[in-house]
Amino acid sequence: QVQVVESGGGSVQPGGSLRLSCVASGRSGDRYAMAWFRQSPGKERECVARMWSGGSTYYADFVEGRFFITRGNTQNSVQLQMDHLKPEDTAVYYCAAGFKGTTAPSEYEYWGAGTQVTVSS
Repeated sequence: QVQVVESGGGSVQPGGSLRLSCVASGRSGDRYAMAWFRQSPGKERECVARMWSGGSTYYADFVEGRFFITRGNTQNSVQLQMDHLKPEDTAVYYCAAGFKGTTAPSEYEYWGAGTQVTVSS
């Protein structure tokens, strides 16, 4: 059984920063692609950033250089540093782990419960 646990999130004013952390654990030896998705009311879940097991990264166009995904202390852990946050970044952010590393939510096997990020003045 693989568990994905997120931490971080919260409320911040426009232009502020937040850091999200995520750890996938439960099956030793597996190496996952790790990704952050987000979903706001009435919208589909979309990929924000992902890191392949080898370390290469991908960012959605809307990130515009404001967010950075980095490896945590273990192979299957990542952090998402979010700077220059905008009100439109408000959403529930989910961490996902999988073997394919695409941008499609359906191709990630394991998900965290999500953490709320609110950007408002």
